[in-house]
Amino acid sequence: MHNPASLFGPASDMETNESFMVSQAIACIDSFTDAFNARNLAGMDACLHFPHIILSGERLVIWEVGGQLPASFFDDLERDTGWNRTVYLDRHAVLVSPRKVHLFVEYSRNRADGSVITLHKNLWVVTYDGDRWGIKQRSY
Repeated sequence: MHNPASLFGPASDMETNESFMVSQAIACIDSFTDAFNARNLAGMDACLHFPHIILSGERLVIWEVGGQLPASFFDDLERDTGWNRTVYLDRHAVLVSPRKVHLFVEYSRNRADGSVITLHKNLWVVTYDGDRWGIKQRSY
């Protein structure tokens, strides 16, 4: 890295309109969840930036490219848990800087009858890169 100090400062090449950035970040995760609920793996990948970082507990997973979930992912999820649909309970920005929005995301995984299987509270980081907003990191 040429300038280590640049690691700790936001990019300055984007106008800092917080409400616009937050709305774009939320639209991105809405698109991701629409694809998730439609069982559309390629649609989910289209909402991510790569490398994509997942911090699951203390385990760090880095997907260099899309296509990391098996084709059977949704069939397995439904068979193993009864999952039918994911529903947001809350999503709001906790930190906004140029080209990046950190979101608190709370959702439930539900059965077809609407009963809740699990509740999740996560932090997701959505970034503007390559002329589009995409999910860069998720922490579970």
